[in-house]
Amino acid sequence: MIRYLYATELATFPTLTDTMFRDRATQFRDRLKWDVSVDEKGWETDQYDAMNPLYLIWEKSDGTHGGSMRFLPTTGDNMTADVFNHLTDGVTIRSPLIWECTRFCLAPDATPNTAAALMLGAAELGIGMNLSHSVGVFDARMTRIYKRLGWAPDVLGTQDGISTGLWAFQPDMREKMAAKAEISTLLSGQWFQNAFGPLPMMTG
Repeated sequence: MIRYLYATELATFPTLTDTMFRDRATQFRDRLKWDVSVDEKGWETDQYDAMNPLYLIWEKSDGTHGGSMRFLPTTGDNMTADVFNHLTDGVTIRSPLIWECTRFCLAPDATPNTAAALMLGAAELGIGMNLSHSVGVFDARMTRIYKRLGWAPDVLGTQDGISTGLWAFQPDMREKMAAKAEISTLLSGQWFQNAFGPLPMMTG
């Protein structure tokens, strides 16, 4: 299932939280060889995890992490503006209608539909929160995965294998990602409502 959890809520789900940050270490430090910090618990975290971001997490049936993304409003501190501003030619993206999405992570044993499920969750979030776009920093090799899913970003810049991209939230993307993930929009909408309450634009 998809969970939407702010950092302050993670303690309620210790197994999910522990496996998420451990899987982030496996992906970003071990596999992608990024220069990231991993603590004594084996968790990969950075300063933006301390800013009460919203985590979109695919929780497996055993309560462990299957995949996740991290969201922050661009009106405050965020990785795209603070660290990777050079990828947008120095243009800082700040808008209440645009949230940053980073740390797209898949567990080593993630099922084939996990990436699509995460993108479905992102569509639910963007449409449900009345956002126009999401901006993200990602490994440039992820572009082919986004294209295969049918929701590729507009790439704003790439350097040293890292890209910044902009995704547009469009209503049809919800249905498209639901089909890719093989999850009904009725169910994904219910997961969103469980976290944020019913919204009038949510339809099954």
